[in-house]
Amino acid sequence: MTSLETLAKTLLELHQPGNPVVLPTVWDAWSANIAVTAGFSGLTMGSHPVADSIGRADGEGMSFDELLARVSQVTASVEVPVSVDIESGYGLEPLQLIDGLLAAGAVGLNIEDTVHSEGKRLRGATEHADLVRGLREAADAAGVHVVVNARTDLFLRQDGEESDRLDRAIARLTLAAEAGADVLYPVGRHPDADLRRLATDLPLPINAIAQPGTPVKSHFADLGVARISFGPFLQAALGTEATNLLAAWK
Repeated sequence: MTSLETLAKTLLELHQPGNPVVLPTVWDAWSANIAVTAGFSGLTMGSHPVADSIGRADGEGMSFDELLARVSQVTASVEVPVSVDIESGYGLEPLQLIDGLLAAGAVGLNIEDTVHSEGKRLRGATEHADLVRGLREAADAAGVHVVVNARTDLFLRQDGEESDRLDRAIARLTLAAEAGADVLYPVGRHPDADLRRLATDLPLPINAIAQPGTPVKSHFADLGVARISFGPFLQAALGTEATNLLAAWK
């Protein structure tokens, strides 16, 4: 069995600006095996599709233990590195989060700055960076370089004035980079010019969200993106296809 440290190193090395790794967003062992059989070398588990798969709501409607149960099933069934969306951290300490993920076999995480357990407030930029720093220190203490993908929800929430939102996101994510993040995730659908600027001005590889089908990987590569994931869109596309298949049998 491949060691966690080797899997973490592999995951980190896959992030190449201009040659993005596509990490299909999966939610259980079935979807994970479909993605690996299709030839993908890493996976991410999204909170929204995982929650949907167990009848819970996104936004920490499931517990961290429920999430870890799914993660363990996925990592037991595939040999590729797995990153996990841990939302805003479930109100837990960094050491608890890192220990739980490593015990479940995950080697990467997404951490967002919307605090679901506190009325969905937005963490301050320094506060979010401090959480990233805590996660990095906990991972270092565990001896595994867990790949930390620091996310900001500024665009998703349309927080503050649009005129300076891009600048604020860059400043916020730069603090996260300085605190020990490996990847930066300005989640949302961005105009090409904005995505290019994010890829250019941020000091670390960036993650872009995509919808299966279009635009193609090369489009994101040209913009300097290093990582592509699908959020809830892959599961939604499969759900639509399943609905169409079943419609003929009603």
